[in-house]
Amino acid sequence: MAEHTWIERLSKLDSCAVSDAMEKVGLRGAVLGIRPMWSCERIVGRAVTIKIKPVGLVRPTQHLCTPAIEAAQQGDVLVIDNAGRVDVATWGGILTYAAKVKGIAGVVIDGACRDLDESREHEFPVFARTAVPVTARGRIMQESFNEEIQCGGVSVSAGDLVIADGSGVVLVPAAKAEEVLTAAEAIAAREKRMQEEIAKGRSVVEVMESMQYEAMNVAEGESQHG
Repeated sequence: MAEHTWIERLSKLDSCAVSDAMEKVGLRGAVLGIRPMWSCERIVGRAVTIKIKPVGLVRPTQHLCTPAIEAAQQGDVLVIDNAGRVDVATWGGILTYAAKVKGIAGVVIDGACRDLDESREHEFPVFARTAVPVTARGRIMQESFNEEIQCGGVSVSAGDLVIADGSGVVLVPAAKAEEVLTAAEAIAAREKRMQEEIAKGRSVVEVMESMQYEAMNVAEGESQHG
């Protein structure tokens, strides 16, 4: 199925339904500890991955993340692996502005960011572990981009699907996108029906039991009985 259709379908879901669907197909996709840095909108898109490392004897010739911004397409999501470091900012105001102008949907950082006021001003979604004012200059540098990385313990490659909202971040392997999206859509539809039944006055206990809520994200092949 065309990739743009995947993004369109993903945009109609939330991270919780997608996380449940990942579990149902036997995968881990939810990233722990990364959250929206301000009350930004939900983002979905293809991943452009960036690997960060400490500055060593060889000094960077380009500022971190800039080659990835240049290579990204409109609607992509930058996913940055700085191994969870929170003592130095991996992302700041100039990068935010450049990414916004390029049409990038947002950034997910396994690490820290800074210049949050500018991110909010430009309405550019930033998901990270925390914010810290310490500059990256002379401390960290880009090692590579569009290679497989780890984000909060979850592997992600260029072109994988990303959804991030108020509940967190979920990463979906492109090879499993159709399976995960189909499962997530079924989960979301069932939850909608449950809400409709509760609105009609049915007991939440009865609705949960009759619609088998506890079995909704049971992995394929596992018993759903007893």
